[in-house]
Amino acid sequence: DGDGDHGRIVRKGSRFVQMSSPGPWLAAPMSDMWLPHDEDPRMQAGPTRGEKETVLGYLEHYRATLELKCGGLSPAQLATASVPPSRMSLLGMVRHLTRVEHHWARRVLEGETGLERLFQSEDAGFALPEVVETAYVDEAWACWRDEVAHARSVADAMAMDALVEVHGERIEVRDVLVHLVEEYARHLGHVDLLRECLDGRVGQ
Repeated sequence: DGDGDHGRIVRKGSRFVQMSSPGPWLAAPMSDMWLPHDEDPRMQAGPTRGEKETVLGYLEHYRATLELKCGGLSPAQLATASVPPSRMSLLGMVRHLTRVEHHWARRVLEGETGLERLFQSEDAGFALPEVVETAYVDEAWACWRDEVAHARSVADAMAMDALVEVHGERIEVRDVLVHLVEEYARHLGHVDLLRECLDGRVGQ
């Protein structure tokens, strides 16, 4: 309903913006943003056009959110499983989403099924050394960024209705890209909790 939009975060094109006209029941607009609007890199893109640009716009927004949510923390904090009994950590999430990008871009979209899954023997990326140094964190981020860049170039070159094979079935590229959005959206909910339990910081 229209009244419910005041003070909410809504999507406009590839951007998420805060409605600026709160109703009389709301003293001020929402203030739980991660960064001020004019400092948030996710808010700088223009409106999207068409299905593919829209889907990829959501994916880029979520990729950027992962980086923002992990910023300003020490290697020890990034490696902390801050929501017990789960063994998830922010650093483990970076590695896990590297595995996700690698699998869907290289093994599925490009059809290189002979490639070994990343971190297959490391709890899908969540198993970490007892002591995590800065170099280990830097390597994890470098690997994630490499796989994101590769996945981005592969997706850009493919039509949404092109067919690829997954587990013996033919599916459309649009199915893969929507699944990537779903993977990030789901895991960023975990990231919200992990970060809040580390230092209390919240925000969209």
